[in-house]
Amino acid sequence: MYNLLLTVFLILSVITVIVIFMQPTKNQSSNVFDASSGALFERTKARGFEAVMQRLTGILIFLWLAVALALAIISSQ
Repeated sequence: MYNLLLTVFLILSVITVIVIFMQPTKNQSSNVFDASSGALFERTKARGFEAVMQRLTGILIFLWLAVALALAIISSQ
């Protein structure tokens, strides 16, 4: 059981990193002190691909944490 969870944990880790790198950038301007950087702190609702990627990232992180907790419990016994 431990080896299976460890394999799932490693696969989830790789998939999570790939999904995070696939997300589009939020700020196209590289200058943070630009006058148009007021939009940096505005909350805009994600749509389309961005929304799917955010939701997928959240689900993957939740599963990763659940598997990590299960591994910690199993290894402590």
